[in-house]
Amino acid sequence: MTESPAHTLFSFGTLMDERVQTALFGRAVPTSPASLAGYTTRPLQITDPAVIAASGLDVHLILERRLGASVEGAVLHLTDRELAAADAYEVDDYTRRRVVLTSGESTWAYLDAKPLRPAERIVVVGDSIAYGRCDPQGGWAARLAAAHIAGNEARRRVFNLAIPGSTLADVSEQTPALLPARRPDTLLVAAGINDSAVPVGAGDGDVRPDPAHVDAGLDSLAATALRHGARLVVAGPTWLDEDRTRDYEGLRFTRARALALRASLRCWCEANHIDYLDMWEPLRGNGGLLADGLHPTAEGHRELYRHVRAVSC
Repeated sequence: MTESPAHTLFSFGTLMDERVQTALFGRAVPTSPASLAGYTTRPLQITDPAVIAASGLDVHLILERRLGASVEGAVLHLTDRELAAADAYEVDDYTRRRVVLTSGESTWAYLDAKPLRPAERIVVVGDSIAYGRCDPQGGWAARLAAAHIAGNEARRRVFNLAIPGSTLADVSEQTPALLPARRPDTLLVAAGINDSAVPVGAGDGDVRPDPAHVDAGLDSLAATALRHGARLVVAGPTWLDEDRTRDYEGLRFTRARALALRASLRCWCEANHIDYLDMWEPLRGNGGLLADGLHPTAEGHRELYRHVRAVSC
């Protein structure tokens, strides 16, 4: 039985070449013209010999965000096997993510593997750690904003809309109304630690934050980001010093629940092809980088910023 195409993939480069398709898939696949608004391209040097042999080129193109621009290409109709072959063909600089074409159709495309590197307009939503509590300089997000905007002051923007105390449910409810005026191409969600809190005096019980609650918040945020043509990036919880965390308005935070939240966020992101930024390691084991066992100090925020820059920019 012939396998039917089950996936669409936007291509703007070598995958449109029938010779490359034949080498990868054993046939020229069905295609149709398409365009992708809000993007431009830049050259990418390729060093993988197999990819160079298949394409005949050592310079490919990679997508970069650009308000008002568009990229012309084609939609490829692929089977499960062919999509896996396309994934194997792309070098580590690319990762497969959902985009919305100019036609309104949702499809796969290969984007920069470092999610903030191609961004122009970033919206940050989240809780007190994303807000920058305990750091007069505004936390890791403010440092990210300064560096990002300095790279191109005329085009780049970062809007930090984090609110202390927010849960994933709060963020998913509030975010849709915040995006239209800011026209983001990237939505960076740094929330969830408040979902892991338990009332003071309560037993540990199930150490996992409610997975259905976490998934529902992320599902909603993913749909919101896609409607606005924005790339969703999820930042996980930071390490906490359980011996020093105190009663926060009747709530307490435990390392076990924070780790369970971290695992839930990572699992959801992997299953849904969403970028995940692990924020745990930069502070792990260093209680001196936390002001109160939970919120980073100014130096703690500097460490988080350095980490974010290294893995995502």
